[in-house]
Amino acid sequence: MMSSPFPRSSRTRRSRRRSDMAGCRSYLRGLSICVTVLLLVSGVVLIGVGFSTIDGNIPVSELFEQLSTSDGLLVLQVFGPITVVLAVLGICAAASDYKPLLLVFSALIFIEFVAVMVLASPLVQVQSQLDSAVDEVFLKATPLHAADDYIQSELKKLQASDSCCGLRSFEDWGNPLPVSCLCTPDLDWSSHPANSSLDESCVMMDADLSPPLPHTSDALWVHAKPCGAVLKSHLSFPIKLRIGIISAFATITITAIILCLSLGLENYWKKPAVEMTIDDFNRVKYQPKPSLT
Repeated sequence: MMSSPFPRSSRTRRSRRRSDMAGCRSYLRGLSICVTVLLLVSGVVLIGVGFSTIDGNIPVSELFEQLSTSDGLLVLQVFGPITVVLAVLGICAAASDYKPLLLVFSALIFIEFVAVMVLASPLVQVQSQLDSAVDEVFLKATPLHAADDYIQSELKKLQASDSCCGLRSFEDWGNPLPVSCLCTPDLDWSSHPANSSLDESCVMMDADLSPPLPHTSDALWVHAKPCGAVLKSHLSFPIKLRIGIISAFATITITAIILCLSLGLENYWKKPAVEMTIDDFNRVKYQPKPSLT
């Protein structure tokens, strides 16, 4: 009886290596399915945010009609459905482990990724220029007592709900101040020294809109916080939300491309299986094992 030219320990190591490769491949395939499912979820989120009415919730929105606050909506509305379709294709490709379909999915999702990044890049510029653009709008809108009645009404509602006054300060209103600008300090002014800070949320002013004076008998208290910061927050939130969603989409997409390409090109990076044969002259011969797929 002829013994094997290789020791048993060598055969055991080769068997263990093949088992590790199979386990790694199974893990990679499962991870690809999970990531493509996440891609499907991100596509649904893109659709939901793209067609939501989040821009309609901005207070005093008529002030910002000349500003483009809907940047990025078209990207979400168009590429959301495309992402859902491609994600379903990727799930089918990863689940069936069909190499050509995995490569097609990787190519298509890469094209979509590049298109989204190019079309969404102006969002970052809009975000960086938002403060200066809004400040210019505020400057044109003052004095507020001469603004449209609807703008005055909406701004008064915002002042009452957020305890603020004016756009940059209470002086934006001119004369007279609306009742929504007035506030009542928590503590009694007469019980504190003149140089002490009574209430940071309120400032004292003369009834004729002169600058704050500490020793005035007929002084009024108004909200110290301007409403401009509140409006900027409302304006920037939709843009920041879209940037965050697109960034998350980009991360998931890159991960899906890497995983699906790894599976699709498995035959090129995986070491081919080798079978050993011994001929009649006791010579060992190695040749690639035929694939069953």
